[in-house]
Amino acid sequence: MPRLAIYQPDIPQNTGTMLRLAACLGVPVEIIEPAAFDVSDRNLRRSGMDYLNHVTIMRHISWRAFEAWRQEGGSRLILTTTKGAAAYTDFIYRPDDIILVGRESAGVPEEVHQAADARVVIPMQPGMRSLNVAVTAAMILGEALRQTNAFPHPAPPET
Repeated sequence: MPRLAIYQPDIPQNTGTMLRLAACLGVPVEIIEPAAFDVSDRNLRRSGMDYLNHVTIMRHISWRAFEAWRQEGGSRLILTTTKGAAAYTDFIYRPDDIILVGRESAGVPEEVHQAADARVVIPMQPGMRSLNVAVTAAMILGEALRQTNAFPHPAPPET
C-alpha cells in the first residue's frame, strides 16, 4: 500500500482534508514536523471530522528522523513538485512507495529534492503555478492506488 507523507504542513484544513482522504482510501500517513500549527486532533478535527479515527498517522519530529525511518524500511520517496521530471500518470508506482507533498507556502528544500528517488508533476496550463496540496495528494494517490491495485474494495450494496 502506498503511503502519503506531508512535509511540515502549513494549513490545518489542508492537512485535515488529506487525512480524511487517507482514511477513506486506507492509506497510512506520515507527518513530517515541525508543522506551522499544533498537530493535534483538536486542530485537525474541523476538516478531518470523525475520519481521523480511521487513519493511521505516524508523526516524525524532523525531516532527518523521517528519512532515517524511510531508509530503514527501504521505500522509495516520490516527491510531488512543480519541478517534477515526469508526469505523474507516466510514472510507474510500487506498492511500498511514499508519496511526499510539500508545504503549501514553500514546497520542500533542496535537501528533500535531492533525497527523492523520483519527482513527479501534474501537467497544468501555462501560467498556472500550482494546485492545492490536498488536490495534488488526491490525484497522485489515486493514480498510485490504481496502478498498484490497492484501492479499497467496497462492500456489496445492501438489499
